[in-house]
Amino acid sequence: MNTKVIGVVALALTLSGCGLKEGIEENGNGHVKNAAFTTGAEGKKDTDTRLPSWVPDEAKSVTEAIRTTGSERILRFTTADVPATCTPAAAAKTATTLTASWWPGGTEGRTDRVCGDGWHVLKASDAVYAFKPETLDQTRA
Repeated sequence: MNTKVIGVVALALTLSGCGLKEGIEENGNGHVKNAAFTTGAEGKKDTDTRLPSWVPDEAKSVTEAIRTTGSERILRFTTADVPATCTPAAAAKTATTLTASWWPGGTEGRTDRVCGDGWHVLKASDAVYAFKPETLDQTRA
């Protein structure tokens, strides 16, 4: 077993031992951390995940996938509306490279608001979906 796999397994065990509902997995486009919280208020208390401040405290079933090797993120929550502080905006021009069972493909291309520091947001029938595009230059010299 290589040291990369051992490190990921050790990290997963450490996280699960702490009672956090999150994990890290590797995919072809970098590392991804997944987090889930009962409410927005609970997620905001987790200083490691740093749930965006614009997510309502009363949001329920908050799930997020975070690129640990960059800044790309996808987020979903229920039972709360898009905050009034979010502004109407064109849909994201960049497609997400993150995937999750709870993220409908192509959602970022249908967003119609921007919240916080560049989150593209869409209110669908049963949930709010948000996408923060990658802002780091991933090219190598």
